[in-house]
Amino acid sequence: MKKIYRSIESSFEKLTSVAIAVLGNSVTFIIAFCVVIAWIANKEFFRQNIRTSVGEVILGLTFLSLFVIQRSFSRFSISMNLKINELVASHVPASNHVINLANKTEHEINILLKEHTEMAEQALEDKKEI
Repeated sequence: MKKIYRSIESSFEKLTSVAIAVLGNSVTFIIAFCVVIAWIANKEFFRQNIRTSVGEVILGLTFLSLFVIQRSFSRFSISMNLKINELVASHVPASNHVINLANKTEHEINILLKEHTEMAEQALEDKKEI
């Protein structure tokens, strides 16, 4: 049962990685922009009343903002991961297991979380003893 769950989780992680790469790509935004322009340029669009037309323009802009937000979040996430990796790598007593944490699976992250929680609890106990 655990193997099936891990297989599904692994597949889902791969799918989300692909989705993030596709949605954050500038080519995808350009294609989406062209689709929205073609949709608005449709002859039926101009025959509608103004309320429906404005609603559709807002819907198109919302659709395009999805790509812009994903792109900016991807850039922010990558830069934050690089900064954290540099800090961890430069600190000698730090655990290098957390470098490239963004590339690890959810299972690996949970294992590291348990290890670090145990280390934090141990540090608190040591502090109380002193």
